[in-house]
Amino acid sequence: MQTFVKIKNFKIYMGANKYFQFLVPKERKFYPYFVKVAENLNEGASLLVELMQSNNWEKRKELIDKIKECEKKGDDLTHEMYELLNVSFITPFDREDIHNLITAIDDILDFINGSSQRMILLKPQTIPTEFIKLSELIYDGCKSLQRAISKLDKINHPEEIKKECVYINEIENVADDVYHLGISLLFEKETNTIELIKKKEIYQTLEKATDKLEDASDVIKTIIIKQS
Repeated sequence: MQTFVKIKNFKIYMGANKYFQFLVPKERKFYPYFVKVAENLNEGASLLVELMQSNNWEKRKELIDKIKECEKKGDDLTHEMYELLNVSFITPFDREDIHNLITAIDDILDFINGSSQRMILLKPQTIPTEFIKLSELIYDGCKSLQRAISKLDKINHPEEIKKECVYINEIENVADDVYHLGISLLFEKETNTIELIKKKEIYQTLEKATDKLEDASDVIKTIIIKQS
């Protein structure tokens, strides 16, 4: 009986909360910021693919510098969004979810930058095919995340957003397979211990970027559930 009352009260609260949200105007300044951070993330991911495909170290250095610029721009946008969150009375969805989504996007770009920085610091002698495949998966995931974020202001029609989230989760699963295959081949074929350690470090950083993509997708799915 007590459990039933709790459930009933929760439903009443959720209904009242949705009604209140409908009446109160939302702070719409967040949407342009989300679009900006998604575009910047996409640029960083695109540069990562170019980096992994390049055979020229001078070109790689140039690309690594550009990725670092994206990471710096992403940090600036993240700080601005945190400030906006602090001063906003009404937000388009839960503050915690906004914070988690901002953080997840920032983390993806951090690991993209971390992967590129390890390339220049460790200078692996060869670039495994799996490095390129992982970078391409990261880029595909970032494009899908960008499409999902661009539709957040139309969250009352979440079908397209859900499709993007499902696709991101599929990408993360494929990335896990590519990562495990790459690590397996590395330990099977690499005879230079130092080179093995270098490549393993880069593999792990690339794989973490795909994990963070899934984290961002999960936050968006949480937002959809709460708004439905």
